[in-house]
Amino acid sequence: MFVDYAKVTVKSGKGGDGVVAFRREKHVPKGGPAGGHGGEGGSVFVRADSSLWTLQDVKYRKKYEAENGKNGGGSRKTGKDGESITINVPVGTVIKYQKSGEVLADLCEDNQIVKVAEGGKGGLGNSAFATSTNRAPRKATPGKPGEVKKLVFELKIPSDVGLVGLPNAGKSTLISRLSNAKPKIAEYPFTTLTPNRGIVKYGAYHSFLMADIPGLIEGAHKGKGLGHRFLRHLERTKVLVFLIEATDEYPEQTYELLNNELNQHLEIFRHKPRLVVFSKNDIIDQDTELTFDKDIPYLSISAVTGDGLEQFIDRVVEILGDKYNG
Repeated sequence: MFVDYAKVTVKSGKGGDGVVAFRREKHVPKGGPAGGHGGEGGSVFVRADSSLWTLQDVKYRKKYEAENGKNGGGSRKTGKDGESITINVPVGTVIKYQKSGEVLADLCEDNQIVKVAEGGKGGLGNSAFATSTNRAPRKATPGKPGEVKKLVFELKIPSDVGLVGLPNAGKSTLISRLSNAKPKIAEYPFTTLTPNRGIVKYGAYHSFLMADIPGLIEGAHKGKGLGHRFLRHLERTKVLVFLIEATDEYPEQTYELLNNELNQHLEIFRHKPRLVVFSKNDIIDQDTELTFDKDIPYLSISAVTGDGLEQFIDRVVEILGDKYNG
């Protein structure tokens, strides 16, 4: 099950208390202070793991709590530190404070790790308070409390190519034909309700990552049709591919609708490279000339027959640049 949003509570461990104790060795009737310090409370970390694809485990656990530090002991023994815990999340996870929405961390690289709640410091035993004028202090300090934070984990899947289109434009069919992705495909709108990712191979040793997000509708940038949830998965995309059905009588208007939803969601979309692709060209008269009256590269394909797919891959690789031309 794909989950891209989760609210969690994290709590770091309390520091152990320092203790008051004195040496009680044989032949030392008036031993000095020997109270040990408390151990450190465990911290809470979050780590990006490229083998993960969903926040499902995080969503259903909801609360993460590190171990408290142990109290100090006699003979200046320091208490044991509490065990820290690490929450593993997919690469592309953004961590925010629930109340303010402020971003705490953006984990966009594999194995990137961040501390989200620091364990409390251990208290001091009375051995720390001995002075030349007070050789038998009866003072110790308690451990510091841990931190409690309410956080939001929001996944923005990273990809090289993002497919954008109206519902039922053929995005799922295309990604299933070119990659290892296995999305649900049917002849009705809103078949895709969660993003799909697939690796598209080309040449002998090269590949790029393509993402198919659910179809956009007018008002998506305002959240209509779960638009906010879907649009954020395009934010890390390097190239935008606008899929428009070959039977569309007004492809420029469809493009403007989709482009407007992206631009009103975030300004960064205005500057992303793009390609327009007419899909399903197998269902139109082969003598029909498909044109697009915009200064944007375009081509036509059929994911069903395979027509134009090699040209599509070549054009995408060209736009992606030198790294992918290897």
